This record gives sequence, C-alpha cells and structure tokens, in this order.
Amino acid sequence: MTELNDDLAALKIEREPERRRRRGGRILTWILVLAVLGGGGYAGYRWATGERPIEVETATVSERAAGAQAAVLNASGYVTARRRATVSSKITGKVIEVNVEEGMAVKQGQILARLDDAQFRASLALAAAQVQAARHMARENEVRRDEAQVTLKRLTQLVKDGFATQAEADAAKATIDSNDARILVAQEQVRVAERQVELEQTNLDNTIIRAPFSGVAISKDAQPGEMVSPVSAGGGFTRTGICTIVDMRSLEIEVDVNESYINRVKPNQGVTAVLDAYQDWQIPAHVITMVPTADRQKATVLVRIGFKKLDPRILPDMGVKVTFLRDPEDTNDTPAMRPVTLVPKAAIKTEGTQAFAFVVVNDVVERRAVRTGGTDGDRLEVLAGLSTGDKVVVSPPATLTAGMKVVSK
Repeated sequence: MTELNDDLAALKIEREPERRRRRGGRILTWILVLAVLGGGGYAGYRWATGERPIEVETATVSERAAGAQAAVLNASGYVTARRRATVSSKITGKVIEVNVEEGMAVKQGQILARLDDAQFRASLALAAAQVQAARHMARENEVRRDEAQVTLKRLTQLVKDGFATQAEADAAKATIDSNDARILVAQEQVRVAERQVELEQTNLDNTIIRAPFSGVAISKDAQPGEMVSPVSAGGGFTRTGICTIVDMRSLEIEVDVNESYINRVKPNQGVTAVLDAYQDWQIPAHVITMVPTADRQKATVLVRIGFKKLDPRILPDMGVKVTFLRDPEDTNDTPAMRPVTLVPKAAIKTEGTQAFAFVVVNDVVERRAVRTGGTDGDRLEVLAGLSTGDKVVVSPPATLTAGMKVVSK
C-alpha cells in the first residue's frame, strides 16, 4: 500500500507555475487597459484644451504687378450677337431645296433655300397675258378714234357744202370723245395689269430665300418637303424658319450688374473678360454702354461690353466672367506705382479700428495687425502687415485664437 501511495505521489502534477502564469496574464491585461484609458484621457484633454487641429479655409497672399490696373467690380454674363436672325420666307410654301448646313459661312444675298414656285409661275404668266390683252384693247380704241376723226372731218366739209346736217357732225364728234375716254380706260387697265405682273414677280422671287447679311449658320431648321410659313400656321407640321444666321463680327458681352454697384461702371471703361471655356485667356474689352433701365425683379442693370479684338474661339452664348478695371485717373498713384499686396476680403477681421488677419505658420495661427488700402474686386490691398506668399485664414471661426493648431480643408 505504501508503494502504491508513493507511485501516486510521483504522478501528481505541480500546478504552481500555471497559477503564476495566470496571474501574470491578468497583470498584463490590466496594464493594457490602463494604457488605453490613459491615452483616451490625454486625447480628451487635448480636445478640451483646444490642441486638436481645427479645419480652416486658407488662401495665399498674392501680388498685383506694378502698373497693373486694379479691379473695381466682378460680374458674369454671356457672349451675345447683336446681329442674329432666324431666316424665314415671306410666303407659305413647300421647301424643295435647302442649301445651308450648320457651321457654314454665308454671304449677304446668297440663296439659302427655294420653295415650290409652280403656282406663282402660272400666276405670273396669267398676269403677263392680261397685260397683252389690255394693250390690244387700247390699240383697238385708238383705231376707232382715228376712224371717227376721219368721219368728223368729212362731215364737217359736207355741212359746209350743205349735204349733211350739223347733228351728224356733232354725233361724229361725240364718237371721238367716247373713243378717247375708252383709250384712257384701256391705258389704265394696262398699267394695272403691269402692276399685277410686278406683284406676281415679287411672289415668285419670294420663293427664293436669301441671306439677309453675311455670317455663319448656327442651325438648320427645315428640310426639303416641309412646309414653311412666316406665321405658325398649321401647328407643328409647319416650320417658321429655314436657318439661323449669326454675324460673328457683332459679338459682344452682356452682363447684369447689381444696381448697388452700377456707379462703378462707365462707358469706355477697361474690362478684362475670361471665357469659361478658356480660363487662362484674358481678353481685353471695354464698356459700350449701360442700358438706361433697371430690372425690377432682379435689381440689376444690363451692361454691354465690346471686345477690342475678335477671335474665332469666341462663340455666341458662351459663359464669360468680366472684371471692370479702375481707370488710372481715378487714383492718385501713377501707373508706375509699386506692386500691391492683395488678400481676400474675408480674411481681414476688424476689432474696433484695428484690422488683423490670422496667418498660418507651421500649422499654427498667428494674429497679425494689418493696414489696408483700396479694393480690387473681391480682394483688399494690404499696405502693411502681410507679405506675398503668406497663408491666411479665410472667414476664420469666432473661436479661433492665436496659437491654435489648424489644418487646411
């Protein structure tokens, strides 16, 4: 029995190391939990103390070159053509020929289309025949008048010789007067018939549709076999135009300027235009005129702007942004003035009479006092406090203070 107990004791497993391992594992778990809680507390501390970077919108301070004209107003509009026409016919008829395509250059008087002219040719021939009939009738009356004049001459002599009465002579004279009247009526009928010929010729000419001016066709609105009319008769089965022509030499810009700023615009003022399609191309232009009326609904005034030089890239109905430039006479500085530092208006804040801006340096904001000058569109001229290339905060939040860390949006 003793030997059996000894054998069982030899098979006994020592469990002390396992308990030590479990105790060590629990200690490690608690260490990790404390580390996480400590990190979260530190992060919460940073959030509470404002050390967490704030997202802000930034802009870079720019510079206007020496001698460059400052902008006084920005606006947007569209390229328009002063001479633009949808060419139609003067009469209603069926199209038998169209000689124009989109993008085709046309000259004034060029034939664009033809209408069916069979009826008008027949009417012209009838009017010409009526002219001939009226002329023959007039000739017949002239012959009868000549005959009556001969008869009157004979009767006059017979009356002198006593072989005819005065009544017969008077009847012959009346016949002559009657024939003269018929001749006048016949001649008037000839003139009426000739006017009818001119009318039918005009109708026939109206079947040929010509270009009213030189330009470029931008649309083709009718095809052979369709009906066209100067009015919208016949519903959707009748066209009211053949094509649309634009005179590319008459291109200009139309912009709506808020009436609150119209005092900044005047005739012949310099303008820089930038097409939405070519944003790196600055086109010199000038103000033609301000339309002398305001739009009551939009509170705007229409301004017409002319290009100083046209270019094939400028097309009708293109979107364009314009910058109205300040005239050199409007400033005491000379054109050769020093370069001017420019900053967005939203980056400048005021506190009392002091203007300042938040400058970002190594992701930390600094508050700098600045001195501003005039305006240049949506930017301000900075006379002191900022340098070209500085990064400033645009529309800074009310909670932003110097020393805070920021990141750009």
